[in-house]
Amino acid sequence: MAQASMAAIPGLKDTYVQLKTRMDKAVEDFRKAMAATRTGRANVHMLDAVSIDYYGSQMPLNQIAQVHAPEAQLITVQPFDPGSLAAIEKSIRTADLGLNPMNDGKIIRVPVPPLTEERRKDMVKHLHKVLEDHRTAVRNIRRDGNDAIKKALKDKKITEDEEKRAMDEIQKLTDDEIKKMEDMSKGKEKEVMEIK
Repeated sequence: MAQASMAAIPGLKDTYVQLKTRMDKAVEDFRKAMAATRTGRANVHMLDAVSIDYYGSQMPLNQIAQVHAPEAQLITVQPFDPGSLAAIEKSIRTADLGLNPMNDGKIIRVPVPPLTEERRKDMVKHLHKVLEDHRTAVRNIRRDGNDAIKKALKDKKITEDEEKRAMDEIQKLTDDEIKKMEDMSKGKEKEVMEIK
């Protein structure tokens, strides 16, 4: 029902599609940030933010090496080019993830130590900050949508009733997207605080 009303108004169809796409991208970006957040167990996404200086250009780790989590407390990184072992090890060490990689000449083993209580609380604070940043992004998208609707009314492309309905619909869409992110955050927070 919600999509039909705003998307059915010719003057607002493009605006609706654009807003929905931008909000979905914000939620997807938040989901990726949650996946990369460290918990007490090994996860290959923990190293997603690591980039390596590879022959003069910055490359994401997953493009120059295979990353696996064979055990709950271990990540292995096997580079496609053995010559990049030292650069990968250095990048993981300096990525501020609290990880200490070990290089045996063929493969890098990254033990994932259990989180301390203090580190868990810091991670939860970090989660809250990331959530707030993404909430703000979604609200900014809502503001852009409201501005587009007001402009459509001013240009006489829509009626005042259509404006009111569209504004309500954008608010509902915003609330739904923020709730999705809050639910993801609660689940991740529970996972971080859980002691294995």
